[in-house]
Amino acid sequence: MILSALLTSVGINLGLCLLFFTLYSILRKQPSNAKVYAPRSVAAKEKDAPTESNAFNFERLLPTAGWVTRAWHPSEDQLLSVTSLDAVVFMRIFVFSLKVFGFGAVIGVVVLLPINFFGSQLAADFSDFGNKSLDSFSISNVDDGSNWLWVHFCAAYIFTAIVCYLLYNEYSYISARRIAHFYSSKPQPNQFTILVRGIPVPSGSGCSDTVDKFFSEYYSSTYLSHTVVRRTSKLERLTRDADKVYRTLARLESEKEPQKRFERDGIFGSKVDGLDHYGKKLDDLEDSVRIEQSSLAGKEVRAAFVSFKSRLAAAVALHIQQGTNPTEWVTESAPEPRDVHWPFFSSSFIKRWVSKLVVVIAYVAVTILFLIPVAIVQGLANLEQLETWFPFLTSILNLTIVSQVITGYLPSLILQWSLSFVPPIMIVLSSVEGYISFSQIQKGGCKKMLWFTIWNIFFANVLSGTALYRVNILLEPKKIPGLLADAVPAQASFFIAYVVTSGWTSVSSELFRMIPLIFSIIKRLFSGKDSDEFEVPSISYHSEIPRILFFGVLGVTYFLLAPLILPFLLVYCCMGYLIYRNQLLNVYAPKYETGGTFWPIVHNSTIFSLVLMHIIGIGIFGIKKLALASSFMIPLPILTLLFNGFCRNRFLPIFKSYPVECLAKKDKEDQSDSSMGAFYDKLCSAYEDPAMMPIRRRRSTDGHNSPLLPAEV
Repeated sequence: MILSALLTSVGINLGLCLLFFTLYSILRKQPSNAKVYAPRSVAAKEKDAPTESNAFNFERLLPTAGWVTRAWHPSEDQLLSVTSLDAVVFMRIFVFSLKVFGFGAVIGVVVLLPINFFGSQLAADFSDFGNKSLDSFSISNVDDGSNWLWVHFCAAYIFTAIVCYLLYNEYSYISARRIAHFYSSKPQPNQFTILVRGIPVPSGSGCSDTVDKFFSEYYSSTYLSHTVVRRTSKLERLTRDADKVYRTLARLESEKEPQKRFERDGIFGSKVDGLDHYGKKLDDLEDSVRIEQSSLAGKEVRAAFVSFKSRLAAAVALHIQQGTNPTEWVTESAPEPRDVHWPFFSSSFIKRWVSKLVVVIAYVAVTILFLIPVAIVQGLANLEQLETWFPFLTSILNLTIVSQVITGYLPSLILQWSLSFVPPIMIVLSSVEGYISFSQIQKGGCKKMLWFTIWNIFFANVLSGTALYRVNILLEPKKIPGLLADAVPAQASFFIAYVVTSGWTSVSSELFRMIPLIFSIIKRLFSGKDSDEFEVPSISYHSEIPRILFFGVLGVTYFLLAPLILPFLLVYCCMGYLIYRNQLLNVYAPKYETGGTFWPIVHNSTIFSLVLMHIIGIGIFGIKKLALASSFMIPLPILTLLFNGFCRNRFLPIFKSYPVECLAKKDKEDQSDSSMGAFYDKLCSAYEDPAMMPIRRRRSTDGHNSPLLPAEV
């Protein structure tokens, strides 16, 4: 790619960013868009929430940047008080990335970039700067055997040391945050509860009786209660349908004009009274829910949530094998009650093992299928290859503006569009694995999405072309550094354009929220007003964290090879920091709390990036005929992996479970808390499946109120 093509891509995406910022600053002021741009304020009915007003106000049509100040101003403690520790950890990814890329940009742009640019390996022509290849800014332009390569060697060691130092400090800081958050939190049901699966139920006995007998015998002084799991997928669907019908009835009853209560029965049907129509439908659903609840009363899954009187007792039961058969009485941490994912609950060890195997096969299949858009992207990035495939387009492709748009902007756009379909697939695959909480599903999807992105966006692109078919080289580990050193620098220009397209534009579109805005407008057009019922969204960690971490992989890897990418990454991180703080404060509400357990994924990704940079460095110094530097690079990945091992031993256990010191201290504080009695009463029913609970919503379509389901006595 030539410099003018990159500038074309930067210009297009910068224009889109400015457009999104301008539209956001105007649209967010419109009261009708409050549920799109400030759903948290609307849900909480805050005083400063936008309210409906028909009065014309010219200031609403003027773009302003006040939202930037409001997003920047709150401290981290204030952000934690209104969101969650997971949101704070998410923002720390941007802070950490800014530190890494900021330091890398100082060395890379000030020191390494001039050395690369003034090299003569590629015999660049300075007379036509606009048509200069971006390869001239990479290490490929440094002369073979040049002593200037020792500057790159020293930079690799210094950069690695700084990144490891920052990683250690960040791991330590977030670990301390996690412990402090635990100490400051009120008693939570998941702190006193474990999940037990694979319960061996004797013939003639029930699962509930077996659990009660087992834990009453072996944990007589600490055992509190248990809740057996039932399969309620069908019941959940019925309950959800009943909720929708109830909300429709409530909306029709609130209509002041009676004629608006009449709706068409089907596409070509006659108009019917909506109150009668939906009232009968709700009656039918009521009966179906009651019948299904009755049928499930005795159908138990061999799994149960078991609660104890103290956190320490729950931790002891969690980490000790319960029976002689390790596939029975299998224990794991219980998620928060609101975090439990009931539909895919599996209690069988074999079923879960088979499910994981099926997921691996499906994951590989999706990864292979995604090579198709990668091949298309590589064809667009190479004009000569594109002219070979489509000779009738030669005259069009020879136009300067067309060639710049196709090579500089279109490949990244196609790749970004194709990648947008992958996160939902990863969530489905994680759900099938048998996870019992939304947070586990999201963490599983996050890991899958990260490695999928690294393989398909990074490796599949750098190994495309002839190198992709040289499988014999991939099977010889000694030749892998040379292969990567030859292929990775050649794709530097593509990834710079990818950062601009997938980074700048995607993060600014996150602020604009185009799809929710379109849905809101459509609802107002067809119903005359936006729906009164809406759900405050939660941030999709499984798609956002992998995107940030992949940019981290690019930044660390190309620090040594093509440091020109670092300023573009800094711009992305600055934009992301401000925009996501704004979204977390105004748009997204936490649906669960994991205590910041996403951070180990960030740490592992950074270590992988460093080791990858080292392996490529070994190969690049070998290709550049500086064998001594290549040999001296070998200890660097070893030292990095030793550092990673130290961090895993020092910090990772804190993210898996809380230490006895913390648990015992909190339990001691609870002894003097007079509200613990009421907490234990609520704990006994905290893990009741919501689908099995009576629905206490009332309807008044015929002049009297009656509960959808009778309350349990």
